[in-house]
Amino acid sequence: MGEAIALTEATYYILLSLIAPQHGYGIMQQTEQMSHGRVRLAAGTLYGALNTLCDKGWIIQLPVEDGSRRKEYKLTERGRAILQSEVDRLRELADNGERILKGE
Repeated sequence: MGEAIALTEATYYILLSLIAPQHGYGIMQQTEQMSHGRVRLAAGTLYGALNTLCDKGWIIQLPVEDGSRRKEYKLTERGRAILQSEVDRLRELADNGERILKGE
């Protein structure tokens, strides 16, 4: 991957919620649930973030069915790589913190 990108907590949970295709309201619910209520996304904030993530190529909007207003999104391979990089970065941070706190 090569690029180190520190994600915001909201972006991290949005990407994590899109491992499987999901619609906006589902993303809001799943993000709040996974973060134990710390991350609560308003609709405007969520859709702004989704547009940005689409522009970056980290997610895609799936085709909308005829007559439906429901937009679904899915993580791309690039988005999955960014998400994995962040998981690795967070793991290193936590490991270093635990090691230092234990006096190693």
